[in-house]
Amino acid sequence: MHQVVHQYVDRKSGRLETERLYQDRLVTFFYGRVREHMPAVFRMLTSRTSTRLLGYLNYDTRWGSGACRKFMRENAIDLEECLDDPERFSTARQVFERRIHYWTTRPIPQDPYAVVSPADARALVGSFQNGTSLFIKEKFFEYGELLGNDRPVWQKEFADGDFAIFRLTPEKYHYNHVPVAGVVLDHYEVNGGYHSCNPGAAVQIATPYSKNRRVVTIIDTNVAGGSQVGKVAMIEIVALMIGEIVQCYSMHRYDVPTIIVPGMFLERGGPKSLFRPGSSTTVLVFQKGRVRFAPDLLANQRRADACSRYARSFGLPLVETDVRVRSLIAHPGQGASVC
Repeated sequence: MHQVVHQYVDRKSGRLETERLYQDRLVTFFYGRVREHMPAVFRMLTSRTSTRLLGYLNYDTRWGSGACRKFMRENAIDLEECLDDPERFSTARQVFERRIHYWTTRPIPQDPYAVVSPADARALVGSFQNGTSLFIKEKFFEYGELLGNDRPVWQKEFADGDFAIFRLTPEKYHYNHVPVAGVVLDHYEVNGGYHSCNPGAAVQIATPYSKNRRVVTIIDTNVAGGSQVGKVAMIEIVALMIGEIVQCYSMHRYDVPTIIVPGMFLERGGPKSLFRPGSSTTVLVFQKGRVRFAPDLLANQRRADACSRYARSFGLPLVETDVRVRSLIAHPGQGASVC
């Protein structure tokens, strides 16, 4: 079976890098032959029960500290940034759920109105407004489903707005951080499946990110101390072997984690949630014209010299940028729509 490589842009160096896709052949098999010829088996594999079992087998069986250190070394994980002693890691779950000294290793922009990345991830940006050069929403999700069919008020609020997709890969730091400062207006779950976030799987399943189970948090930033970019939806999406999203917001480092409730004020940059474990996706949705995406993200996304599975399947330049949590992704848009 021929495997197509998938490249992304390293934000710091500007170089193209080839991703080592985790269990790529197995995912390709599931989303190819199994999905086509054994749909019942495929549905079982992407169910909550299978995800929990696969997650346990992959992440909770004992590796031993030597195997964990080997995995971290092969994936260039910086051991120095770990808050806990990596010598004590004995399972893959401990590696994936590691905490880091983010307050020193992931500096946040001094501009209080800058929107920051919610995760260490590979990012794409787009628009819900048809006719713009960033109209890619139908490739990854169905707009109405994304926010939940029983929340028409939010579907109306974010119509013709913009979005950013953050795909976490297995070696990444797996805490989500708050991308903006503001007050929580709504916080709810939307039921769904557990499809893989592998790029090959994403292009096989129509609008996968609006079909998986997800947690939606609506933040009003137009408040005292807020980021002043309107309402923002933060959508945390489960995936194959991701059975749980733990809400654990903390105002100071990882101290005193708490659940998210409406009326709570969230500080920009603080830890918000944890994916357990593996790879998954976070999506930010903005109201029309309220943000301007960072120029380098836009330029990288259009690079024609990269081999991207998204570009190959969707027929347009669509290249991810590797970004770090709490790094700049957008500025206030002053009412100008993305185009």
